[in-house]
Amino acid sequence: MPYQNTDPNGAKELLDSGEGWTYLDVRTPEEFAAGHPPGAYNVPVALADPARGMALNQSFVEVVQKHFPVVSKLVVGCAMGGRSARACEMLAAAGYSRLANVHGGFSGATDMSGEITQPGWQACGHPVESACPAERSWAGLQV
Repeated sequence: MPYQNTDPNGAKELLDSGEGWTYLDVRTPEEFAAGHPPGAYNVPVALADPARGMALNQSFVEVVQKHFPVVSKLVVGCAMGGRSARACEMLAAAGYSRLANVHGGFSGATDMSGEITQPGWQACGHPVESACPAERSWAGLQV
C-alpha cells in the first residue's frame, strides 16, 4: 500500500510529533468551514456538481503539487476516511510517499447499519477550528 492508515488519535500524534506533518483536509469547502483540525489546508478531492452530485476535483493533484513538494508529509482526512483514501491513492500515483490516511476522518466511520465503528477527530476530543486564513482555504489555494 502506498500510504499508511491511521485513526484520528494516530493522526494527532503525527501532527504533534514535530516531524513536519501537515493536515490536508479533502472535504468540500462547506464541510471544512463547519470545522476542521487547527492548521489544516483544504483541497477537496471532490466537489458538488449540480448535475451529478459529487464529482472528482480534476485539479486536486495539481493544486496539491503547487503548494506541497512531493517529499511533504501529509495527514489526509475527510469526513469518514473514504475520500481521503482515494486522495492518498491519487497523490501516491503522483509520487508522494509520506501519506497517512485518517480512517474515521473528522466525523467518524460507520458500518452498513450506520453504527460508528471508528470515532472521528471531533469525537476523539481533538481541537477544532472553523476560521481559516485564505492561504489555507480552497479559494486561496486554487489561485
